[in-house]
Amino acid sequence: MGAVAIEQPIKSAKRNKQRVRDGVAAAVRISRQVFEATRQKNVLVSLILVVLLLASSIGVVVSSHENRELFNTLTHLQGERDRFHREWSQLLLEQSALSAHGRVENLAAERFSMVVPGRQDIVLVPLMSAAAPK
Repeated sequence: MGAVAIEQPIKSAKRNKQRVRDGVAAAVRISRQVFEATRQKNVLVSLILVVLLLASSIGVVVSSHENRELFNTLTHLQGERDRFHREWSQLLLEQSALSAHGRVENLAAERFSMVVPGRQDIVLVPLMSAAAPK
């Protein structure tokens, strides 16, 4: 085992308290100087301009963030539109395949035993028009 040395704690609490008191005193002096300087017209105008600059910069950040969110939403919606368009195209192809004349004729013959009538089975009915005699 190695030897362990125990050091006596340095009494720096008084030094730290003094540093804190000096820092607070300096902060109070600076804040007094700032408040006294705000009473001057040119400093007040500068402060107002700084506040306006900060407000406009925050506005730029907010609008940039909203722009990015809207662009992401637009990209998502365009992808969804393309997916719907592909699905619609597939449905149109399926509809045209299912409604093909030959397929309908085959289904009618299979399911309902329907056949195309011969010439002898076709009866023509004359049209009744208003000019024809009764």
